[in-house]
Parts: sequence; C-alpha cells; structure tokens
Amino acid sequence: MRASTEDREVRRPDDTTIRYTASGPADGPVLALIHGWGCDRHDFDAITGFLPPHLRVLAIDLAEHGDSRSAREVWTIEEFARDVAAVLAAESVGSCVVAGHSLGGAVAIETARQLPDTVTRVVTLEAVHYLSLFPAQDEAQAEAVLLPFREDFAGAMRGMVEAGSPPGTDPALVDAYTKRMGAVRQPAGLRSLEGMLRWDMDAALREVAQPHVLFAVRTIITQEAIDRYGDRMRIELVDLGSHHFPAESPEATAGLLAAVMSE
Repeated sequence: MRASTEDREVRRPDDTTIRYTASGPADGPVLALIHGWGCDRHDFDAITGFLPPHLRVLAIDLAEHGDSRSAREVWTIEEFARDVAAVLAAESVGSCVVAGHSLGGAVAIETARQLPDTVTRVVTLEAVHYLSLFPAQDEAQAEAVLLPFREDFAGAMRGMVEAGSPPGTDPALVDAYTKRMGAVRQPAGLRSLEGMLRWDMDAALREVAQPHVLFAVRTIITQEAIDRYGDRMRIELVDLGSHHFPAESPEATAGLLAAVMSE
C-alpha cells in the first residue's frame, strides 16, 4: 500500500492552477506521470497502486485537464512542460524520471529538454510514433488533421480513438474513450491538439540527451516509425491492449515503469 497520498496544487501565471497527486515517501526516487490529451491524472491511480512503495509518484493534471484550470492563451507542448516543471519545483525535486502517455509523452520529452539537470530519463507510453501527429506537420498537413475536429469534433474523436484500437478491442472501450475525450474542455482541447501538431519533436529529440524508452503496442506501431526513431530511443513492443493500454493493463504498466526506475 502506498503511503501519504495527497492532492496538491501549484499556481502559475494566467490564472493557471495545476493540480496533482503526490504519494509515497518524500525522499523516495521520483516518478512524474503525465496523462494524454483529453484525459487526466486519475488514469494513473491503478498504476500507482501497483508501483513499489518506496517511489515518490507525482501524477499531474495538465492545464484545463482534470482538476487543473487555466485562462491562458498559449496551448503549446512547451507550455504544458512548464506545468510539469512548476510541480517539480514546488516539490523541490532534484532528479526524476518523467513518463507520459500519448500527448503526455510529448510533454515528457519537452520537460526533459527544459530541465536537463533534473530529468534523468524519459518514458513514453504509446506516444511519439504516430507520424501523422507528433513530428511537426506543415500547415497543409496540420489543417488536414484539424479540419474534421473543427467541423465535427465528436466524429473526429471517434476516428482518432478507432485508429488507436487494434482489431479485437472491446467496442464498449472505444465508446467510453470517445465519450470521455470528446468532452475535453474547449478551447483548450482543440488548441492543445494544434500545439502538438506544430511542436518540433525532431528538434526536441536532438536536444534531449537523457535515455528514452518508448513502450508501443505491437499491432499499432509501424515499421516506418521504428526505422525513423529507433536510433534515438529504445523501442519496446508490448501486447497489453489498445492505445490506452496503461488504463487497460495497469499492473503490467506499473511493472514496465518499475523496471525503468530500477535501471
């Protein structure tokens, strides 16, 4: 059982309040967890329960996700990384591993770029290998992705969820993810998607020297993505569910994270 679980918050500019959950001993090795787009820190509740009790775990709600609130105008990956950095500063973290799911993986990489002396390792969970989303898109490509969301947000969201659902995925899970992510607060939801499409991941990866491991669903990742990024990160293939495998297989995901923390 994990000790001393507390919900906390840190204030940032532009009426931004970042809320997070801290658990485990204050002097334990730190693991910061960052959720995906349209999700929140509670996606990690079950995972946290399976992690070794000596770890200090910080599960963070990015701005306008979960319980965090913000009136800011800037919705970039860089600004989301500053949300994470604010939590690490509030907790006086000297070193940590940062792990992120989906959009949170991009935020984890950017956090490592901004805090090279604090972040010792990056873990991405079903992130960065989606070549139509994560490498910076030119304006025509970005607009091709964004237009369906502007015209029919719910329909486009279903298409995105289905693209991350291998054959055999329970249709009820697809419906649940679609409904939940379709309820993301606006304008932050659409603006953060724009920010992800315009974030220069290749530039970030060139600057991040910390070890990086990507856990990707075997039936989703493409050989093109493996060829493109295999020399910049360790890619480990998993068979734990859909794009949302951390929520579907929390105990196994905790095992993956615990193994990285012990390296």
